[in-house]
Amino acid sequence: MKTVLVTGALGQIGSELVAKLRSLYGDNHIVGTDIRSDADSPVVCGGPFEILDVTDGERFLEIGKKYHVDAVVHLAAVLSATGEAKPQFAWHLNMTGLVNGLETARQLQCQLFTPSSIAAFGPSTPKDSTPQDTIQRPNTIYGVTKVSGELLCDYYHQRFGVDTRGVRFPGLISYVTPPGGGTTDYAVEIYYHAVKEKKYTSYIAAGTKMDMMYMPDALEAIVQLMEADPARLIHRNAFNITAMSFAPEDVAAAIQARIPEFLLTYDVDPVRQRIAESWPNSIDARCAVDEWGFQPRYDLESMTKDMLEKLVSRGR
Repeated sequence: MKTVLVTGALGQIGSELVAKLRSLYGDNHIVGTDIRSDADSPVVCGGPFEILDVTDGERFLEIGKKYHVDAVVHLAAVLSATGEAKPQFAWHLNMTGLVNGLETARQLQCQLFTPSSIAAFGPSTPKDSTPQDTIQRPNTIYGVTKVSGELLCDYYHQRFGVDTRGVRFPGLISYVTPPGGGTTDYAVEIYYHAVKEKKYTSYIAAGTKMDMMYMPDALEAIVQLMEADPARLIHRNAFNITAMSFAPEDVAAAIQARIPEFLLTYDVDPVRQRIAESWPNSIDARCAVDEWGFQPRYDLESMTKDMLEKLVSRGR
C-alpha cells in the first residue's frame, strides 16, 4: 500500500486531496503536513499529520523517513495575486519548498507530484488552444516560479532519476475550501455570493476568458497521473489540463438559470486583471488525454448545478 506525504494539506487542494487519497490508500498511509494545524480539520484528526515549514529541508526529509513515504505530493505555495504583493517571499517559499521536496524524493527514491499552472504562460504565449509545448515568458513572480519548477523537476528526473510528475492547473473551483489568493478566485467567490447575497461584484472584467476546472476533476487528475504507466509519459512534469473556459458573464448566466435574481456587477482590480490578460483564453490538453487518459467530467452547466446544490446543503 502506497504511503504519501502531502504538503500544504490544509490548503484549497490539499484539504480535499488528503480525504480522497485516504479513501483510496487508507487513513494511515496519507500523511498530511502544513505550516499550521487545525484540530477541527479532518486532515489533522483523520490520519497522520505533522507540522512542516517546507523551507526546512531537514524537517521535510525527517518526516519522509519517519513514515517511509513512497510519494510526495507537494502543494505548498504562494499563489498569483498574493505573490505579486510579496514577490521575494513567493520566490523563497515556492522554490525552496520545491527543492526540499525534490531532495526528499531523491534521497528516499520516491515519486514526486507537484502542480504547475496556466500562470506559467505569458503575454507572448498563443492565447487560444495554447499548445503543450510553447513560449513561456510569464510576467508574474508566481508564473516565474512555476516555469522554474517545471524545469527543475525535469532536471531531477533526467539527472537523478526521480519520478517527477505534474500538471498545469487552470483555475480551480470548490465548495469545500475558500479560495486562497489566486487570480481566478472570482470563479469560486461568485458561487458563495450567489447563494448568500444573490449578487457579486467581479474584480475581473467582462469578456476575460480563463481556463477553469471543478475540484473533483482536479483531484481525479492527480490520482490518474500518479498511477499512470511511466513508460507512456513524455511530458511528465507539466501537462496542460482543462475542463472549460469562460468569462465572468458566462458564470453569471449559468447561475441565473437557477437563481434568476442573481446580479453581477464589476469593479475591476487592475493588478489581477493584468495577470488574467496575460494568461491563455483556452489551452490544448491533448497530450494529457493521449499519455495518461485525462478526461474531465464537469462542464460549466454541470459544475454550476453541483456547486449551488452543495453550497445550499452546507449552509454556505
